[in-house]
Amino acid sequence: MTLSRDDIVRGALCMWQPREGPRVMVDTVLLSAFAHIRKGEKVLELGSATGAVTLLLALRFPEAARISGVEIQPDLVELAKRNAAENGLSGRVSYVCGDLRNIADFYPPETMDVVVTNPPYHEIGRNRRSAAESSATARQEVCCSLEDVLRCSKRLLRNKGRLYMVFLADRTAELFSALSGMRLEPKRIRFVHHRPGAFASVVLVEAVRAAGKGLFVEPPFFLYGENGEETDDMKNAYAPGGSGCR
Repeated sequence: MTLSRDDIVRGALCMWQPREGPRVMVDTVLLSAFAHIRKGEKVLELGSATGAVTLLLALRFPEAARISGVEIQPDLVELAKRNAAENGLSGRVSYVCGDLRNIADFYPPETMDVVVTNPPYHEIGRNRRSAAESSATARQEVCCSLEDVLRCSKRLLRNKGRLYMVFLADRTAELFSALSGMRLEPKRIRFVHHRPGAFASVVLVEAVRAAGKGLFVEPPFFLYGENGEETDDMKNAYAPGGSGCR
């Protein structure tokens, strides 16, 4: 595996990641900025890859009790641990190598306050499979489906626990149906657009386990303005303590 060491949020976090495979994208940063962690809460990321979301959450929410990650690819778990150590965050984050479909092997039920995930976006057969196996695992439903991720989230979350996720905008209807079927009620969403006038590319979602009805739709998030420059929301999301999505 050929690696690169890259600045993630204006130099506040530097990470090793594969040159060919799952890499930190804008969606990763926006998800970590959209999530909100309260003092003393336990947090778990499903599909933690090289640790970007967990490490960003650790930077943004130093009062979280513990932030953990589950990842099925052993080489990515080792990279996540290395990234945590080199960024001085090993004492606040931890990683487990395992299959989220067997989450009961690692964590008891209803023990998490928050679950965060950037699940595979694409169903098998709807898109050409990525050449790199690690990319296919991260981006396509090779090792788990959307339903697997949501079922795992429901099992882990306490009642009224929160799920934060980013997903393809054109699968929003499918996502909402699946969430409601798992009694994970969507409570807050924000659509992300490349620029004003463009269709939404992804949607950021906060869902709550065993919550009542009622959905708050936030204003659209634009990456770039009409002039092609980054918006204030985008700049805030990439700031070390940014909250541009909230």
